[in-house]
Amino acid sequence: MSINIHEKQDVSYLFPSIGSGAAGVAGSSWLSDYAALKNGSYGKLMKAYYAGDKDSGTTTGSKSSSEKNILKKLEEEKRNPKVSKEVQKANSNLTSGLSSLKGSLSTLQNSATYTDTENGKSAADKVVSAVKSFVSDYNNVVSASKDSTLTSKTAYVANMMSNTSANSGKLAEIGVRLNANGTLEVDEAKLKATDLSKVQELFSSENIMSYGSRLASRVQFAGASSSKNTTTDSVETSKPAVTGAAGLKADGRTLASDELYQKVKDKDGNEKYEVDKIFAAAKSFVSNYNRMFDTAESSTNSGVLANLSTIREKTAKNADVLKQFGINVDAKGNMKIDEDTFKKADMSKVQEFFKDYGSSIATNASLVDYYMNTQAGAGSGYTAAGAYNVQGGSGFNGIM
Repeated sequence: MSINIHEKQDVSYLFPSIGSGAAGVAGSSWLSDYAALKNGSYGKLMKAYYAGDKDSGTTTGSKSSSEKNILKKLEEEKRNPKVSKEVQKANSNLTSGLSSLKGSLSTLQNSATYTDTENGKSAADKVVSAVKSFVSDYNNVVSASKDSTLTSKTAYVANMMSNTSANSGKLAEIGVRLNANGTLEVDEAKLKATDLSKVQELFSSENIMSYGSRLASRVQFAGASSSKNTTTDSVETSKPAVTGAAGLKADGRTLASDELYQKVKDKDGNEKYEVDKIFAAAKSFVSNYNRMFDTAESSTNSGVLANLSTIREKTAKNADVLKQFGINVDAKGNMKIDEDTFKKADMSKVQEFFKDYGSSIATNASLVDYYMNTQAGAGSGYTAAGAYNVQGGSGFNGIM
């Protein structure tokens, strides 16, 4: 019997438990695996099934037993996947590589790196050495992530690569080129001729939106994302976290609404804003904003990370306006509100500002909440094809 497994086949008999009523409930667990079977394990199943049918000359009655045995093996393999030595090595290299990368990034973010030392070593020499170490550590992480199965780490690497791609122009200015395979390469001559202030600005720890700060954040969470054995574990999963995203969404919409700014008459008949009410909404906004980042930023879901990054960008662009209303953003990106300054602000300007900013933040907060909870199972950031689903990272889909 000759069967082409790539042709469409009626495979319903391979899932006898799928149907209506109790039998349908018993077989529903296989529905979630159908895409995986179709893309990978399905071919394996069909080959094994027809090979057994051909070799043993089984009857229709014995096919059922063969099917169950094959499905049982596939299910057991899924529960307890085998990890090759190559994968174990990649997992180990990724873990140690992230630790090294954290160190080289720290050096580039240290102001002492950009000053001459008493022993005669120039700042230029120190910066060149630091950049070369960073590039080497970065490349080791990228290479290890290609074969690693530690998805709660590789999701952060994908986001890190996306940020590198977005900053490829600035990196090129200091003599660091982004290669087609996602690795970096140093043009030492150009690096030595570069103004050191450009390097320091690119890796600044004072600016939370700088390339260096963003990478440091991703590396920090990638390194601390798992408590499992990072050498032998095949797959890591993460549970959805309860964040302030839902609250931030509600606060953003409240601050953007016209109802919040409706004036009331005082005892003398004069119309005025309910400043205490508006301040309470702003205070709640700040609280939920900080809470969301405290909890959600450790997520491995690419949708969460992309929206958190967008929120950071929007807030950074509006930091000066927020400050006018007594809402300050510190170096770590956390908000703090000063009650006196806020209450003395022109509420018409507060309303005008939050009509755009508040509703915009609410949209992204809603997506953070959605990805953290509804889509928690997609924590690895992989698409069905095995590519990374990271905003701005499509250029690396063929690499990872």
